[in-house]
Amino acid sequence: MEQRDWPFLAHSANERGETELLRDHLVRVRDRAADFAAAFAAQDEAALAGVLHDLGKYSEAFQRRLQGLERGVDHWSAGAWAALQRGAIAAALAAQGHHIGLRRATRDSLLATEPDKSGPNGRPGSAERSTTFNELVERATADGLDVLGSAVSDPLFGPSLRSRPDAVAAMLDVRMLFSALVDADYLETERHFSVDRVRPAGLTLEPERALRALREHVRTLRFGSTASAEVAAMRDDLMTACLTAAGGPTGCFTLTAPTGTGKTLAMLAFALEHARRHQLRRIVVVIPYLSIIEQTVEAFRRVFCSLHLGENLDRYVLEHHSLAGTRGAGDPADGTREADDQAPERGAARLLAENWDAPIVVTTSVQMLESLFSNRPAACRKLHRLASSVVLFDEVQTMPRSLAIPTLAALSRLSARFRASVVFATATQPAFAKLDGLVRQFADEGWNPKEIVPESIGLSQRARRVRVSWPRSTEDTTEWADVADRIASESQVLCVVNLKRHASRLCDGLRRRGVDGLFHLSTSLCPTHRRQVLTDVRGRLAAGRPCRLISTQCIEAGVDVDFPIAMRAFGPLDAIVQAAGRCNRGGRLESGEVRVFVPEPDGMAYPDGAYRQAADVLSVLLRQRGALDLDDPAVVREYYEALFAVADLDAEGDELLGAIRELDFERVAARYRLIREGAINVVVPYELDVWKALRDEAEQLGLSRSWIGRARSQAVNLFRPRGDKPVWSHLLPVIPTSRRRGAGRDDVTEWFVYLEESHYDPLLGLTPPESSECLIG
Repeated sequence: MEQRDWPFLAHSANERGETELLRDHLVRVRDRAADFAAAFAAQDEAALAGVLHDLGKYSEAFQRRLQGLERGVDHWSAGAWAALQRGAIAAALAAQGHHIGLRRATRDSLLATEPDKSGPNGRPGSAERSTTFNELVERATADGLDVLGSAVSDPLFGPSLRSRPDAVAAMLDVRMLFSALVDADYLETERHFSVDRVRPAGLTLEPERALRALREHVRTLRFGSTASAEVAAMRDDLMTACLTAAGGPTGCFTLTAPTGTGKTLAMLAFALEHARRHQLRRIVVVIPYLSIIEQTVEAFRRVFCSLHLGENLDRYVLEHHSLAGTRGAGDPADGTREADDQAPERGAARLLAENWDAPIVVTTSVQMLESLFSNRPAACRKLHRLASSVVLFDEVQTMPRSLAIPTLAALSRLSARFRASVVFATATQPAFAKLDGLVRQFADEGWNPKEIVPESIGLSQRARRVRVSWPRSTEDTTEWADVADRIASESQVLCVVNLKRHASRLCDGLRRRGVDGLFHLSTSLCPTHRRQVLTDVRGRLAAGRPCRLISTQCIEAGVDVDFPIAMRAFGPLDAIVQAAGRCNRGGRLESGEVRVFVPEPDGMAYPDGAYRQAADVLSVLLRQRGALDLDDPAVVREYYEALFAVADLDAEGDELLGAIRELDFERVAARYRLIREGAINVVVPYELDVWKALRDEAEQLGLSRSWIGRARSQAVNLFRPRGDKPVWSHLLPVIPTSRRRGAGRDDVTEWFVYLEESHYDPLLGLTPPESSECLIG
């Protein structure tokens, strides 16, 4: 072996001029990855992945790259190949994917990592040779690293690379190991480059202390509540049921409770007591809508302010979501992270991704579920934190049916293999247990959750607070002008419709009538605007002043408002139940009134095909039963069983399930999407001073973590417009600092600033002309 006068380096110099020895980096990543994976008893294989992941950096080509003399050096394949020699397929996949993303768990894909079959720099087809695999091993061994030792005992993935019946489970196992490696690598690289930015250590949950704070908070709420005695008693009974059930073993649970019974705090109590009993590390709360994430985070921080955490309260309850899902900063568009090893400013993008090192995390369904099926390093980085945790899914009825089978399989595996308890909470519990046989085709554990709330306390019967009037049939339609007249005739009324254009049509008609107390709520309003609307609405309701709120479905899950009358456009049963939950919520009236109407036909009536199919199932049930009792669990059960019977779930997710059976991580990630079309985040001119400051900073400095933190509350989602749409002339792309040379390309970013002030309506929010197709919802 040749002698070198200089050492092998992992990274170039940081801002202090300090380089990092490759051996030191590999040892640090090894130890940190093993520590992360100890939570699911995979520390040996994680340590192997850590020590091997950058084996290719022992090549002369990579060392030249650190001097700026080479580009595009593959330094991951060699480590993957070394892991294969030790029978560690999961470690091999993790090492191969830690820069380029997880690939396929197939023989051909892994055999392609053999370094000596590639050209220099890992590029096949070149005649010139680079450092051989044996030379890499010799150099690592000379550095005291165990590269080609004995085989790994009890490898996580097992020996099979063929299509397997537990494919979802097997792929999740790989992602969890991948997560431990990637997070360890990110943190160690960050430690080297960000020498003046010390990442604070994660706080601990301390569930016993937190539960005492929650109990005290609930007592305070009871004293100040205007809810009826019966509603207060139901909330007490639900809290007691949750605390009692928390003493049982870890596993999968359902929590079925009517709206207005205090479900949010009751399931938090379950999670804290469950964590205390079983020494679980954190609580992850998964919510479908951004509009209620802010509300939930605010409620939780009020609960725990008595812990006297000061500025650490935001670290104890971490709000984490990317408005466009898991794709974004941290995963460059070209699929590589080669710049991470070059300079501190280029590594800054990874700081945009959180790793969930917090006791309580509140996140979106998109962030959580797409991460569970991702192949990207930044998206998977946080997954290892889910081991030994409680994962609470609120409003689970919103889960897309086409994704139900793989999602349930992944969550059952998360519970069984990684000691996480999973809770599905909702007022309208989908009959997912009926899918147990299909789920078992992808995870041996199947789906058989245990209900937390006993039937003996009779919550459904006790929660009757509204009268529902149904249309005679779905052919019995109502013109929009008549709907507007009915709204105008009531002093306080909520009207929920299926589409933004329907809400806009109603608002325009009522605005022309000059009605007092008119409000609108949809995701065309930025979060700050939505919060202000809800504050104003609650104030008017409490004061008995006129209040007419026109809303899309974004109000239906978890938003705490209490109207005497609610109108709901015909749609799925769970949507109507949720709308009814905003009527007489506190039980102060003898009975609230819910009026279901069928709008006049005007082309597209529903957001998508799945929504239409659910509405059609309800239409059939309405014809069969006549008026439906929303408080009867048998009605909800019959509805979901009928819905699952007509939906060919295997066919709906056929491409996704095929990719899963082929163990193709890249194709699975591309096909598992809660939001089918790519979304962009658009900062809107609501608070003009804030908007102007964000616009100026975007033009001068580009995208940064700080900018995103301030922009989120001022942004709305749009589907990415097609290239010929006029809305592009109003969008300023906000380019990541490290890639500003491509500032003319709008496909390198998911963040934009909307430039035309007049297109943000004070009632309707963002209304881009001639671009309605880019509005989400």
